[in-house]
Amino acid sequence: MSETILQLKNATIYQGDSMVLSDVNFEMKKGDFVYLIGKTGSGKSSFMKTLYGDLKLTEGEGEIVDFNLQQLKEKDIPFLRRKLGIVFQDFKLLPDRTVSGNLEFVLKATGWKEKDKIKTRIESVLDKVGMKTKGHKFPHELSGGEQQRIAIARALLNEPELILADEPTGNLDPQTSVEVMEVLQDINKNGNTILMATHDYALLLKYPSKTLKCDANKVFEVVQRKD
Repeated sequence: MSETILQLKNATIYQGDSMVLSDVNFEMKKGDFVYLIGKTGSGKSSFMKTLYGDLKLTEGEGEIVDFNLQQLKEKDIPFLRRKLGIVFQDFKLLPDRTVSGNLEFVLKATGWKEKDKIKTRIESVLDKVGMKTKGHKFPHELSGGEQQRIAIARALLNEPELILADEPTGNLDPQTSVEVMEVLQDINKNGNTILMATHDYALLLKYPSKTLKCDANKVFEVVQRKD
């Protein structure tokens, strides 16, 4: 039996008072790679925000990396996020620090103390995303694709049980999107579980995988045609 990383049962997701998605039933197992697709405004971001504790789950059941989403308290959220790796469309790198400085900041904020271990961990995640030589650079010295690789490296720092990638290729040109996707594919092959929100249908065709669609306040699995 493979381990369940994420499960939603009859969950209804609200943004403020407005219902965004209703009756969501979904399960992810360790090692899965799942796409979340849908038009802008269809609820993808609200879905993701509910998973990392930005929006409260008030109806239905939800469990993610051993946290109960309905019972999640404000003080639990930092601990939940340590078990998740979150990759955003706009990178969210600190502009006044080098790549290594960005990664070190996260490690120190999550309780790492020993300099040697911090250095080794930073080298390891940069190597995984093909950016081993870029640690001394500042974000503005990197291309968009390189910045997104660093954001993926940052997401890997604390060996997350689940990576939530919210439109990770949204700001990138097609060629760079493919390069970033290759990185995510490699990470998934190494055992990382990934849920990726995207509207880049070319990537879905190139790298087919289980796909969920948000549409008309529902989330349902899309069966991809094999031509």
